[in-house]
Amino acid sequence: MLAATVARFSPDSPVDALEVGERPEPAEREAWTTVDVRAASLNHHDLWSLRGVGLREEQLPMILGTDAAGTTPDGRPVVVHAVVGADGHGVGPDETRTLLSEKYPGTLAEQVSVPTHNLVPLPDGLSFEEAACVPTAWLTAYRMLFRSAGLTPGQSVLVQGAGGGLSTAAVTLAAAAGIEVFVTSRSAEKRAAATALGATHALESGARLPHRVDAVVESVGAATWSHSIRSVRPGGTVVVAGATSGDPTAAELTRIFFQEITVRGVTMGTRDELSDLLSFMVRAGLRPTVDSRYPLAQARDAVARLAGGEHVGKVVLVP
Repeated sequence: MLAATVARFSPDSPVDALEVGERPEPAEREAWTTVDVRAASLNHHDLWSLRGVGLREEQLPMILGTDAAGTTPDGRPVVVHAVVGADGHGVGPDETRTLLSEKYPGTLAEQVSVPTHNLVPLPDGLSFEEAACVPTAWLTAYRMLFRSAGLTPGQSVLVQGAGGGLSTAAVTLAAAAGIEVFVTSRSAEKRAAATALGATHALESGARLPHRVDAVVESVGAATWSHSIRSVRPGGTVVVAGATSGDPTAAELTRIFFQEITVRGVTMGTRDELSDLLSFMVRAGLRPTVDSRYPLAQARDAVARLAGGEHVGKVVLVP
């Protein structure tokens, strides 16, 4: 089968570490199901894998990808939940949590094998391409907003960064829930896109907010951390799901403890939350922003688009 793999590690140029070629089809395994992938999407996790973060040389070549939607052998349309080991299904209770493409081959292939329990029915109204955007970025945003930050209609949130899959998901979900949304970006084009998705205020990176917010969605790290800590109200919450610009050199601990700010980390969400999110999207008429689509054979071009940082929304691959 055709697949996009991490063939080597390239910290400075992740595209150079990716190869597209033939790989063995998944082997049969008890309590697992092989899904024919109809669409997959890229995430920053894929760039980190190509740079060598979270993988060892002896695991290579490793098939990339955490997100996919497709069909089971009996023809059922499904969405893949990418967290393996969190609930023990298919692997036993003692296995530590991993994401697809960390221990088990990922979704950027014509087929992917996952624990059968990790499959969520694809609801009517969502296409395979739309659903393939949901399991990492949208599920993470959903958990950040409504579980970790506990936001409710009428409250406010700052989303750091305006163009990526996580930020566009957070803006769309928060706006649909009646939350006041602030978003930051250096790009006027991305700020305009965020406003079109429902952001109330789209500001230059680092700009002072009209008022402090109840929560911050933080995935940038060093470049935005100080601004996040200074933008949240006393007693508010900063929810962290990444650090694309690296770890901050100063943690701002004095401000955090004095203003009793809560800092919470999030890595995706549960299978049940994925099911709830998909239902919410269908009922509310929400759809992911798809920046671009590529055939799987052009995965290098797709990863280059993601690495370049000019995308707005999700980059999708279609086998």
